[in-house]
Amino acid sequence: MSKSSQRSPFGWSNRGGQVTVIEAPVARSYRRRATIAFWVTLGVVGLLAATVASEYMHPILGGLLGVVLGAVLGAMLFALIVAWPVLRVFWHWLPEILLGLACVYGWTTLMQSTPLWGSLLIVALVVGVPAAISPVRRRVMAWAWCLIVRHRLRLCFAAFIATNRHGSLPLILLAKPTPAGERVWVWLRPGLSLRDLEQDGQMQKLAVACWANEVRVMRAGRKYAAFIRLDITRREPLAHTIVSPLPDYVPTDIPANAPTSPGMPPVGLDLPDVPDVPVIAPTDAPRQRKPRNPTTTASPNGFDPSDYA
Repeated sequence: MSKSSQRSPFGWSNRGGQVTVIEAPVARSYRRRATIAFWVTLGVVGLLAATVASEYMHPILGGLLGVVLGAVLGAMLFALIVAWPVLRVFWHWLPEILLGLACVYGWTTLMQSTPLWGSLLIVALVVGVPAAISPVRRRVMAWAWCLIVRHRLRLCFAAFIATNRHGSLPLILLAKPTPAGERVWVWLRPGLSLRDLEQDGQMQKLAVACWANEVRVMRAGRKYAAFIRLDITRREPLAHTIVSPLPDYVPTDIPANAPTSPGMPPVGLDLPDVPDVPVIAPTDAPRQRKPRNPTTTASPNGFDPSDYA
């Protein structure tokens, strides 16, 4: 945007350029929608309210009351639609805003209720204990990655994921850590589908933007096609070496002539001395018919194998 162009209501100058929070076409589109919603609400609500009020008061007073009520509700709807792009930005940064407010007001309350040395000691414990204990530190970092991934996905949707003709981006809902990475739920807007995200190269671009190894997309439920989830694989938890504690339970002072289990083969078996025993092949058991449309159900304890994918 050049210097001579009209300044956006949500932009500011930055050394001759402009940094825009809400794009000008998006702001004009929402203002146009808000104007239409205002007049429709004024006409419909005003007419209905005037009709109902005229039964209990003079028709002129009922008509004026209906116009006032329709204008008030229309103005509220106008303000909500115009402010929706800004409210959407607040939704994107809601966890960070709440965390910042908690830190500021928590520190202020702590300073007012305890002396300085007590406040510093509590802050040192709150910060130092998670940093020193490895499981707590990993859990905190996992939730921090969830916040980072939400912003990275939003940038990907704005950069190269196809939008509808109104330019509405998918709504990023919640994110939670998994043993393999993160899981994010997304609500697609009208004009988008799961096939748009499954195009060639889209998942690889998402993985690169999220600093991950792999990204998989699937439907989050059978009821709504717009409700999808993204599984972001950042590490391979099943590829790690697991140390088994079973060898520690094997005694080391076993005598050489200790009796062995009957199921174990004898030592020094001479195969030519083994008599030939005819092997009877088992009869074929009747096969069970598989269902035509098999469904994958989760285990009773809520375990989802895709968390480890």
